[in-house]
Amino acid sequence: MSDRPTFRTQLCDILEIEYPIMLAGMGSMGKATPPALVAAVSNAGGMGVIGGAGLEPETIRQKIRETRELTDKPIGVDLLLPVNLDTNAEPTRTALRQQIERDYPKHYALMRDQLAKHGVEEVRVESETVVSVDQTRAQVDVVLEEDVQVFAAGLGDPSWIVPQAHEKGMTVVGLVGSPRNAERQVAAGCDIVIAQGYEAGGHTGKIASLPLIPQVVDAVAPIPVVAAGGIADGRGVAAALSLGAIGVWVGTAFIVAEKGETHEENKQQIIDGHSQQFDPQRWYTGKPSRLFGNDYIKAWEASGLDPLPLPYQRVITDDFNESVAAAGKLELHMNPAGQISGMITERKPAKQIMEELVSGTIDVLNETRDKVDIG
Repeated sequence: MSDRPTFRTQLCDILEIEYPIMLAGMGSMGKATPPALVAAVSNAGGMGVIGGAGLEPETIRQKIRETRELTDKPIGVDLLLPVNLDTNAEPTRTALRQQIERDYPKHYALMRDQLAKHGVEEVRVESETVVSVDQTRAQVDVVLEEDVQVFAAGLGDPSWIVPQAHEKGMTVVGLVGSPRNAERQVAAGCDIVIAQGYEAGGHTGKIASLPLIPQVVDAVAPIPVVAAGGIADGRGVAAALSLGAIGVWVGTAFIVAEKGETHEENKQQIIDGHSQQFDPQRWYTGKPSRLFGNDYIKAWEASGLDPLPLPYQRVITDDFNESVAAAGKLELHMNPAGQISGMITERKPAKQIMEELVSGTIDVLNETRDKVDIG
């Protein structure tokens, strides 16, 4: 007889998991959601999700299979789907670099000036994968071929994926930052909508979680909604449920997990950081993305240049990240994380994070019932 606490919602039935908690499929070249972390969340009763953005298709396959060696529980994969991509963008990283240096020389020059200022030798990302239609299709093909229960669209329109995913018995979820986008994801065929508030780390919209979640719930009913953005403990989970969500999508709280492969220095930035140090920027991917502020971002802000669209800006900053990581100057590395970082004060095993989310939610729900006299 299990002595694990009981905490179930409709999400548990849909995804065949024990607790309505999903690990956000964060990117960062695969370091934020490595197989060990994904499996640990699934084994603890949640839904582990691999962040596949920026990874070669065969690397995604490898990570799925490594995860499968560690768990037989349901897992998912999160990809970024091309949205309003420049049709003139070259399809490989090498060709795209050449295009940027030809068409946007000041942007590459600024990045290199920053490397020189900090005494860092330029090191380029080896992977040829960039966000493009062809690469995305190849990534999706791998996900459909492997043993995955959930496909998550972190950005973009998944309508072309839905029929194939449903044939495989997969659940399709789409992240949104507004009620209008939520309606679009439902029209695309998503089974679940994830309403992600402004507080979230990484790519995020302009509406905070408190007003966003109930608006999305109302806009897409009866399609179920999962809440994201600003959730790191049981209070956040309970609040999300009170707003009409049936579960949560948690990212930043797991970045500092012991099994996470995010650089230790960047984990420490989250642990030591205050909420106001994490601001939305466009200097990482070209799309609004909440990051820890550092000298590299300040240099872009002072430059007078405009951020380039995806995928151009991402390629420049990927090379910068690769260079500063190789030099051990990780205080300059991009560190996507949410405002909830102000509540995170220590590294913990993923299993402990899951246990505290579950027990904390149960405690808050019970305490709320005891505090309120309803006649």
